[in-house]
Formats: sequence, structure tokens, C-alpha cells
Amino acid sequence: MKILGIESSCDETAASVYSEGKILSNIIASQVIHQKFGGVVPELASRAHHRSIVETTDQALTEAGANIDDLDGIAVANGPGLMGSLLVGLSFAKGLAVSRNIPLIGVNHIDAHMYANFIEHKEVYPFVALIVSGGHTRLVYAEKILHHTILGKTRDDAAGEAFDKIGKILNLPYPAGPVVDKLSCDGDGTFHQFPRSMIDKGLDFSFSGLKTSVLYYVQEKGERYVEKNLNHICASVSEAITEVLIEKLKRAVKTTGVHHVMVAGGVSANSMLRKKLLHYADEMNLNLMIPSIQFCTDNAAMIAITGALKIRENLVDDLSLRPFAKLQK
Repeated sequence: MKILGIESSCDETAASVYSEGKILSNIIASQVIHQKFGGVVPELASRAHHRSIVETTDQALTEAGANIDDLDGIAVANGPGLMGSLLVGLSFAKGLAVSRNIPLIGVNHIDAHMYANFIEHKEVYPFVALIVSGGHTRLVYAEKILHHTILGKTRDDAAGEAFDKIGKILNLPYPAGPVVDKLSCDGDGTFHQFPRSMIDKGLDFSFSGLKTSVLYYVQEKGERYVEKNLNHICASVSEAITEVLIEKLKRAVKTTGVHHVMVAGGVSANSMLRKKLLHYADEMNLNLMIPSIQFCTDNAAMIAITGALKIRENLVDDLSLRPFAKLQK
């Protein structure tokens, strides 16, 4: 079985071919145009997808040694994300599906981040997943495939969003999350005690207070002080965010009693978070699943494997499949 995955939910145009447990290709066309604006401009993103989606898909098929007639399904991210960007990928996937009579599978982008773990790890249930991306932070309990219970979610800024916005306050280039992570490696996380919002309250998350705290701190200390201590400030921010994430995950694992734990989304590439997760899993003898860096951020391999899982469960869509900007639950 060969599945073509297409991802265009934000600012990455991606295509991937998955077959019999292996990723045969995983092509990502990044959009550098957004860097000068300090964030993704939706209209520019959709135009860039339109320009690159055919070439990206052709490259993925060529690298996989496949052609369209070899495909058993076309999986496409239909949300959540930027509506214009999603429409480009979804319309393209529908056109391919209709022209060659190939099954169409709509994939929830957030679910795909979770199931990206099964590219490199054995498929196991039940599990608790900590999803940490630019737009979403949530804890999910999966009793079995595609049967999810939301244990906790963000009430305002997601973890990745907090990293990027704080990076902007610190005059770091966009996307700032990886830059903050890199600078943190040479800093002291105990340099300043930024707030750990809602750390003692349930399983929901809140990071907007941290962002405000950093803003006031920078305004109080001044530009020269911040430049001199940038590594320490970044490390302190990383410490604050990762401590909350780990504490909430521990609580979710204790509540559900699971042995299998996975982390997913762009922020799962954060080195401090990974180090803490490995220590926690080793201490508690848990089966920890974290994707390789290439499968953490937005990519089409995660769409392809999730599409393959859905086909296995006879979950196929038709041309009425619609995009959605926000999660429905």
C-alpha cells in the first residue's frame, strides 16, 4: 500500500510517500518570505503553497520511485490551520483523487503530529500524548487508534507560540523557538525565576502570563542588560515553559496509569524538554516516544502515515471533505 501525504496547513508545503511501514520520501518546501514580517502572513502563505505544491509533490513521488497510478490513497491535512493554505492542499489532493479515482483521506493535523511517532516506534495503546506546537498545547489520552480524550489544553498562548512571541520581545529572528533553544544551551536556567502559570491547577496550560512577565522584565532591565545576559534569559524562559509541560505530563500519566507516553509537535524538538523527558521516562520506567527532529515540525510524512492508519480502519472521505481553521473540540 502506497499513500501520498500532503501538508499545507501553515507555511510549509510538504509531500511524502509512505509504504508498508517506511517513509520513502519526505519533501518540505519552507517559506522564508515570512521572516521579514516576524510571523506568518496568511495571504503570502497560500500564494507560496500554490506556486510550489506541484513541484513538491512531483519531487516526493520521484524520490519514492512511484507515480500517481501506484497510489492507494491520498492523505491531506484538512485542519486546523490557515484556511487559505489548507484550501490549496485540499483542492490539489481532491483534483488528484478525482483524476485517477484514488481514495481521499482527510487528516487532522494535530492527530498527525501524534501518529508521527509510529514512523519510528512500535504502534502501542493506550498512551498519553503531550502535543506541543506553535498553535496548540494539549494532553491527549488515546485508548485505541483515533479514539482520543482531551485531558488538558491551552487557555491562551500555546508553548510554541510563547517561545516565538518571547523571542520577538528579545529581538530574535523568526521563528524564534529554535533560536531560544540554541541560546539556552549556554545559559543558566536558574538566572531568573519567571512565572509557572497554572502549574498547580489541573491539566490545562497558560503561557500568556509568562510572555507578559518577560516583556516587563526586558523593559525594566534595558537593552544592554538583556544583550549581555541573553543566554541566561533564554534558558530561564525555557526552564519555565518546560517545567510546566513536564509537571502536567506527570499528572496526566498518574491519572491515567498508562505505560506508553509520546510527545509530538514542533516544540518536541526542544533540547531542554527532551532532556527532561528522557530523565522522567527513565526514572518512571515508561515507554517514551519522541519523533526524530525531521518529524517534529510540520511535515507530510506524519500526514501519510496517519492516512495509512485511517485506510486500515476503513475511514475514507469523499469530495465533501472540507477544511477547518480551528479544532472542533
